[in-house]
Amino acid sequence: MVGKMLTYPVGDFLVKIKNAVLAGQSNVSVGATREKLAIAKALKEAGFVESQAVAAGKLELKLKFDHKEPVLLDIRLISRPGCRVYLKAADLRKKKGPSIYLLNSSKGVVTSKEALKLKVGGEVIAELW
Repeated sequence: MVGKMLTYPVGDFLVKIKNAVLAGQSNVSVGATREKLAIAKALKEAGFVESQAVAAGKLELKLKFDHKEPVLLDIRLISRPGCRVYLKAADLRKKKGPSIYLLNSSKGVVTSKEALKLKVGGEVIAELW
């Protein structure tokens, strides 16, 4: 596959959010897709995003800050196009620590806390602190 670039839109979206956090910016603007909207909704429910809006095909996120410090400290991509990582609900229960996982499950994109309530597993998109 010479000359053809492969992209990972979800990864690019999460890296944009991470870079905005590291730069101290509160707004992120990306092209809107169903998958990005689902991830933004899960981030809002987890308390990392203050608001989200779609205008002219663009998804606008306002990141949440607490005393001028971002609530979202870091994002680590887990699944990639060449290496998908899946966890069952029982495996999620074993994961301890302050981080939250973002999963693509049969119930849509959910956080690990929501996945445990729904008793579902899925593809681990990213780890959030």
